Amino acid sequence: QVYLVESGGGSVQTGASLRLACVVSQALDPRYNVAWFRQAPGKERDLIGGLRWGGRIAEYPDNVDEEGRFTISGDYDKNTVYLRMESLQPDDTAIYYCAARTGIVRSIISDYPYWGQGTQVTVSS
Repeated sequence: QVYLVESGGGSVQTGASLRLACVVSQALDPRYNVAWFRQAPGKERDLIGGLRWGGRIAEYPDNVDEEGRFTISGDYDKNTVYLRMESLQPDDTAIYYCAARTGIVRSIISDYPYWGQGTQVTVSS
């Protein structure tokens, strides 16, 4: 069983930056990836990207962040994956989740057996 806990959310003004953290309960097998998703009110949960634990490579397969404002990175000593968000806009208001699975980073929600509880990010104009 893998447990994930997100933190770092909050209420910010347009243009602000935030760094979210996802702490994983254990060092993961290299086959795992840890991904970040977000779900805005009334919308589906969308993949932002993920970090391949073994290769230590961040991937953004769905290109949700067209402007390159979001960066995923990891601190393997702390079993933590970060999501750095710059120039936040009201449209970025959502609950942000991290999730883990073996295999590639992909956007199919049901492929991820392990989820955190989410952290709320609210961006006001």
